[in-house]
Amino acid sequence: MTISTAVAMRISKILKEKNLSQYRLEKITAIPHNTMKTLMSARNNSVNLKTVMQIIKGLDMTPAQFFDDPIFLSDDLEIY
Repeated sequence: MTISTAVAMRISKILKEKNLSQYRLEKITAIPHNTMKTLMSARNNSVNLKTVMQIIKGLDMTPAQFFDDPIFLSDDLEIY
């Protein structure tokens, strides 16, 4: 699994927990729809840290809370 996939999965999980839509997150963070769509589909092999930090802030979380998930501890996580 790539880091992009892990980030997209984590965002999806949090959106479900917080009962938020992707559209609402786009509005809260002022991230363009196409950027969010690309991130959530994990179509690229990298994620932009600035974008992830905007999302974390929009979700009213700390980076530690966001990354505190077993998905980021997988030995198979591709970070290259």
